[in-house]
Amino acid sequence: MNLNNIHNVYLLGIGGIGMSALAKYFKLKGCNVAGYDRTQSALCDELSQAGINIHYSDDISLIPKEFTTTFKEHILIIFTPAIPQNHREFIWFKENNFTVKKRAEVLGEITLNSYTIAVAGTHGKTTISTCLAHIYNQLENGCNAFLGGISKNYHTNFLYAENGNITIVEADEYDRSFLQLLPSSAIVTAVDADHLDIYNNYQNVVDAFTQFAQKVKENGKLLIKKESKFNPKPVNANVATYSVKENADCTISDLQLYNGKFTFNLHTPWGNIEKLTPGITGMFNVENVAAAASMCIWEGIDFNKIKSGIETFLGVKRRFDVQAVTTNSIYIDDYAHHPEELKAFISSVRGVYPKKQITGIFQPHLYTRTRDFADGFGEALSLLDKLILLDIYPARELPIQNITSKTILEKVKIKDKTICTISQLFKIIKKQKPELLLTMGAGDIAQLVEPLKNIILS
Repeated sequence: MNLNNIHNVYLLGIGGIGMSALAKYFKLKGCNVAGYDRTQSALCDELSQAGINIHYSDDISLIPKEFTTTFKEHILIIFTPAIPQNHREFIWFKENNFTVKKRAEVLGEITLNSYTIAVAGTHGKTTISTCLAHIYNQLENGCNAFLGGISKNYHTNFLYAENGNITIVEADEYDRSFLQLLPSSAIVTAVDADHLDIYNNYQNVVDAFTQFAQKVKENGKLLIKKESKFNPKPVNANVATYSVKENADCTISDLQLYNGKFTFNLHTPWGNIEKLTPGITGMFNVENVAAAASMCIWEGIDFNKIKSGIETFLGVKRRFDVQAVTTNSIYIDDYAHHPEELKAFISSVRGVYPKKQITGIFQPHLYTRTRDFADGFGEALSLLDKLILLDIYPARELPIQNITSKTILEKVKIKDKTICTISQLFKIIKKQKPELLLTMGAGDIAQLVEPLKNIILS
């Protein structure tokens, strides 16, 4: 596939976080871009404002003519795994012999000739990749970045540097997408059981991550979180480890918390940086920032640029995202949707605000994940003082018999727990005005953030 010959790009599932970044990329490259998505969203609205034609019905007649009548060799159709196999537009493009590629294949092609730093792992990859991109953006030539979240520094999930040959990518393990990449350097944050609807068992997850590690180029750099116990062999890259808790190649010391902000010293085999104060809080973000900074030291970036990038890094939307602070209440939103992410997030909140009572609202994401990790969810959510559960967000899945939010509720050990509807939720929060409120989940709970914020601020 020669992307230089492509003039028209049509994206099925254009509103997804990864797909919208590709849409922005091709638009900047001068291509005619359009697409379909199931639901209108803020990302879709942003693309529409940039002149990208989007429709929301699976209807072949709504596809713009330039994507159906011009020379097929100049047209590229990109789809996300969330698009069902019976999608009419998807079937039509395949039956009419258009070039139809998965998002991951196209991302692999785009990054093939650049110096690519990929961040993989079941948790933390969005924050680390976004932090890396912000540090590299301190340099003269900047970087290109395809991110899995909205950077709060740049208000986008895509960075473009016309003269930059560095590309930062979030390497998604879902559907083994990250195996399409050939990174120059990579970070692996965690290798936990997840996406078992795809992988079936944990060993298959480990095998996929091993294949990813083996794709890092010869004499490249591979930085692995020590606690992950991930030890891929054989690999062509040079390997180092990082940890904020265990003895590793890259470690921290003199960790201090003052007014909600952490400060620490970073030690690596390639040099040390003292008194790093990230612009974001949370103990798990200390780990994320340490990983990004360690890789940048290894890559030879000026220490002052690294320090400046870390201190001015504002984080990612929906990652330990402080929404409201009043005299009586604090509200924080997070994308956490796996038991290990929930444990890390809730524990980090508890570490920053040890004396406050924590009320958590959680929307389970996927029936399969609820079924496979019910015990883990119960354990993680028991770290709260109060729990409010919403119904499962199905995303791409059909219901599974006897798997509901009650499956999780029964595993939670705290007494103050309930399941409610969204309309009931607003009434509960208005009445209780929690001292410290958390929203957690990867589904449409994001649409509740603004109204909940308004309740807390009222």
